[in-house]
Amino acid sequence: MKFKSVFDIIGPVMIGPSSSHTAGAARIGKVARSLFGREPKWISISFYGSFAKTYKGHGTDVAIIGGILDFDTFDERIKSSLGIAHQSGIQITFHEEDAVTDHPNTARVKIGDDQGDLELVGVSIGGGKIEITELNGFELKLSGNHPAILIAHNDKFGAIAAVANLLAKHQINIGHMEVSRKEKGKLALMTIEVDQNIDDSVLNDISILPNILQVTKIVD
Repeated sequence: MKFKSVFDIIGPVMIGPSSSHTAGAARIGKVARSLFGREPKWISISFYGSFAKTYKGHGTDVAIIGGILDFDTFDERIKSSLGIAHQSGIQITFHEEDAVTDHPNTARVKIGDDQGDLELVGVSIGGGKIEITELNGFELKLSGNHPAILIAHNDKFGAIAAVANLLAKHQINIGHMEVSRKEKGKLALMTIEVDQNIDDSVLNDISILPNILQVTKIVD
């Protein structure tokens, strides 16, 4: 094992080699797992900037894999996550990238299985806090600090208003909302952070609205 204790990796709050490189990385991995919804069969991680230079020494590799395995940042299994993933037959590759990114602690996570795949870009901004800046080619800004719903939809008039009105009907307050699209009138993505966890019945109501294609939630 690389570490004698999980507290050598991330520790409570700020203890450890670096909360940015460990706790933040674990949270990026956990968001990817939450969005994918199941354990993947393969994982490909590209590290940029300081992540690429120090990920082995700072435990970024075990942390991000632990997150993808759905371990919380305080879970002692994180220190053994690479071995656990290997025992589960998960194929893992790490890549050290030279490209310059907007933030030095950046990771591109690709996970998948026979049913599908997912790709996101996450940034560890310090103190264990993160931002997800890209999901399957869509630009977004997702903090991971609050419950959120991601809604794939057709870029049609009224789609956004219908979702906002339904959330208001259920007395769910929107803290932050963004919409991203690759092309006018085509596929778009709503990113909505809310103040409380959303019941599955609300998600079902959203899913049957006109022009809504897929609804996924991230629980805080």
